[in-house]
Amino acid sequence: QEQPWELIMDKKHFRLWRRPIQGSHLYQYRVFGSYTDVTPRQFFNVQLDTEYRKKWDSLVIKLDVIERDVATGSEVIHWVTHFPYPMYSRDYVYVRRYNVDKENNLMVLVSRAVEHPSVPEDPEYVRVRTYESQMVIRPHKTFDENGFDYLLTYSDNPQTVFPRYCVSWMVSSGMPDFLEKLHSAALKAKKMELEVRDYLAKGP
Repeated sequence: QEQPWELIMDKKHFRLWRRPIQGSHLYQYRVFGSYTDVTPRQFFNVQLDTEYRKKWDSLVIKLDVIERDVATGSEVIHWVTHFPYPMYSRDYVYVRRYNVDKENNLMVLVSRAVEHPSVPEDPEYVRVRTYESQMVIRPHKTFDENGFDYLLTYSDNPQTVFPRYCVSWMVSSGMPDFLEKLHSAALKAKKMELEVRDYLAKGP
């Protein structure tokens, strides 16, 4: 039987819940958020554009597309991110897929950790092997008009020896901070008309 969701953060633009994952010391997290000042297309594209993320996310040490499947649009990403001192930086190898469902007016982005032969473990970083996230974006009107809701569900094992409350604090504070930065980056791209790769036009 799955545990109930517990509300742990209630902000202006989003709410954050968590629940214990059975058989582990980890939590699954869920964020429901809403923005009215950027379009769904901008928010979606800014998440996917790895080159632009290197500019706006100061925690990124490395972020590269390792492999791309032209037929499905799925990509294998190698991501190295700073962790708070005194911890080692973490590295993730994950596959991500996205889908734009024009019929139901939805955008979906799914990521999960994988192994990849071209990215062996590096002793400088701690490899995170358990990671998955799913974001569903629902426009208030269309993909190109301001306003949308999103639902993000994720879990992550950052491989620390710290107590559970420490890990949950890092994961639960890290994601809201990332979402605020993501929103700011989408706003900046819109105002400055920055060139962000359009993943809707290219299609998966």
